[in-house]
Amino acid sequence: MEKFWFQQEILKADSIGLEVFPRVLEAAKGGAVMNTKRVIVRSVLSAVMFFGCLGIAFAADEEELEVDFSPQVVADYIHAVIAADRALYTTHVVDRLQEERVVVATESWKQRKALPLPAQMLLMAGRVVEMGGSGLRYRLASLWPIYEENGPSNVFEETGLEVVSEDPDEVYSGIITRGDKRFFKAIYADRAVSKACVNCHNGHVLSSKRDFKLGDVMGAIIISFPLPIDKKEAP
Repeated sequence: MEKFWFQQEILKADSIGLEVFPRVLEAAKGGAVMNTKRVIVRSVLSAVMFFGCLGIAFAADEEELEVDFSPQVVADYIHAVIAADRALYTTHVVDRLQEERVVVATESWKQRKALPLPAQMLLMAGRVVEMGGSGLRYRLASLWPIYEENGPSNVFEETGLEVVSEDPDEVYSGIITRGDKRFFKAIYADRAVSKACVNCHNGHVLSSKRDFKLGDVMGAIIISFPLPIDKKEAP
């Protein structure tokens, strides 16, 4: 029934166009400017009404549509965006500008008026996302952090960091419960994609590992977000 209604509206729109445009051309040829304006206004109003009704119909369909994604798929989507932004910033901004000796990337970028390191950029972006209040969080962590706060915060994260460091293609994930709330957490291997990353860790006085090479797993990107309350569990 809905499909038949949609086809009828399309036919009406076509008929409107067939009726209106010849009159516009005729009016224009005859120099009837006022008549042309009236016809154009009527045609615009008809189009607005048609597409307005069409939009309402589509909105109604969208409200009834329920699409379920597994938490793992959602985490994979989020990680794909984070990884792409990280790689592009590293290669097209940091590496390029350093090679051309325009500006350097350094941990003390504010004081030296330089670029933030790729890791710092990701951590800052994660804090901004967290401030948004959606419940989505992501950060970098490592088994060999330069700063303690960038290490694993619990056994789950420590285990995940060990798993992805041994097999970078593996994703360690699971559901975390905090009180009456549930969160999905996924841990993805983070490789050294830039000389800036390698040089920072290998040369930092607080670093506990100083033999990183390009392509090595330096840590992981940890993504977490809240899960909806299961309908069966809802009061």
